[in-house]
Amino acid sequence: MARFDITEADFKLFVVLWNQRQNLQTPDVHLDMAQWLEHAYKTQERRLLLMAFRSAGKSTLVGLFAAWLLYRDANLRIMVLAADQVLAAKMVRNVKRIIERHPLTQKMKPKRADQWASDRFTVRRMLELRDPSMIAKGVCANITGSRADIVICDDVEVPNTCDSVEKREDLRNRLAEMIYVLTACGTQLYVGTPHHFYSIYAREGRPEIGEDGPFLDGFKRLELPLLDDHGNCRWSERYSDYDIAQMRRAAGPNKFESQMMLRPVNIAQGRLNPDLLRHYDDDLDYVREIKTLFIGDKRMVGASCWWDPAFGNHRGDNSVCAVVFTDESGDYYLHHLEYITVDERCDDDEATQQARIVANIAKQFYLPRITVEINGIGRFLPNILRNQLSLAHAPTRVDEVSSHRPKVARIMEGFDALMAARRLYVHRNVLKTPFLMEMREWRPDGGKGHDDGLDAVAGALSQQPDRLQRVYGRGAHQWGGGVKHMRAKSDFDV
Repeated sequence: MARFDITEADFKLFVVLWNQRQNLQTPDVHLDMAQWLEHAYKTQERRLLLMAFRSAGKSTLVGLFAAWLLYRDANLRIMVLAADQVLAAKMVRNVKRIIERHPLTQKMKPKRADQWASDRFTVRRMLELRDPSMIAKGVCANITGSRADIVICDDVEVPNTCDSVEKREDLRNRLAEMIYVLTACGTQLYVGTPHHFYSIYAREGRPEIGEDGPFLDGFKRLELPLLDDHGNCRWSERYSDYDIAQMRRAAGPNKFESQMMLRPVNIAQGRLNPDLLRHYDDDLDYVREIKTLFIGDKRMVGASCWWDPAFGNHRGDNSVCAVVFTDESGDYYLHHLEYITVDERCDDDEATQQARIVANIAKQFYLPRITVEINGIGRFLPNILRNQLSLAHAPTRVDEVSSHRPKVARIMEGFDALMAARRLYVHRNVLKTPFLMEMREWRPDGGKGHDDGLDAVAGALSQQPDRLQRVYGRGAHQWGGGVKHMRAKSDFDV
């Protein structure tokens, strides 16, 4: 075999030499990854995302990339983060074997055995550095005090780190800690496939979880789904058309889309499909002269409001108030959804603060009636709400209801028919709340996500729209057309 200078071989040659040593062919998809990684690194792209279909060998190739980087610069420090320590150590062990056996790196193995551990190792290098050449860490591990020139996030998003709101939030917070580990001009490389609609790899931000942009905004991306834009397989030597059809059938449409086509969807398919919702931007417009409410050019003839209260600043149930209007054609408009939060610094108690917020909603949207669910803690709230409505000069009636039917049944009955008929419109501001996230994750057989917004909206949808004329007194408004009285002639005998 020809001898190479220590910095002579490019990455594609490095990969081909290794595969030849292993009696393996180098597929085109690996050459595509290798060329992209080398070009990105040499052009000093420091934020990289590599996504490829499951079993594409991306982690193996990234392990070769780590060995190649150390081959070029033995003083580099590389940290591997994975969903857990076992997965991270697996890549580190793979890189160790490459360095031991690759024809270009065998001399890099240190003489001391204590520098060649299973989850960390240090190659022969000129500098005396505290951190090893490569170290494995689980994403939940303590990385305080560590320093790295390159951090490889290999499959940090898996079902165990993204199947609930809390886990996804915790994952994002932990990944944000990398800024304190990376050296100046350090490189971040994410490698993986999406496992959820709210994936860290998504191209667009999800406003309903508070994202103004994608989590990996500004990252240089390479996406290699199993099938290209023309439907051709990227690794035809391994996957035939029959294999792909069998895989699609066995995995199901969502998992195939997520893991093989790299499209962020919820692998655990929910019952409610947010794509069936219609969106609108129009504000509510009250025309005082004709005592009529409009949304856009649609005249509203009914309204319902449901408040499902909850107390306590914790990760349990949310206190949610939903406002729904109906037009003359029978379409429904989810115009406002309030996930109520209170100010702990305020002198007023939590019940009063929440009731005040709901009263202001009633006044803002000209609501003739609010229904309060009084199960459990809500039993004493209606009178507090009536007082706050009076103080806000909101002429709104308060109804009390105690729900005894299962929540699953209420949600299914509230949404199923309307969404199937595409008669449910949602205001753009509602899309910024957790409502869509709850809808995507909700499953009738029980799930780990929240459903308080769904329950409140289902309650509002279940209420017969209030279309009766009401006389509220001076300064109040009436709308909805009202009911006119007439006297019929009755000069006949019965």
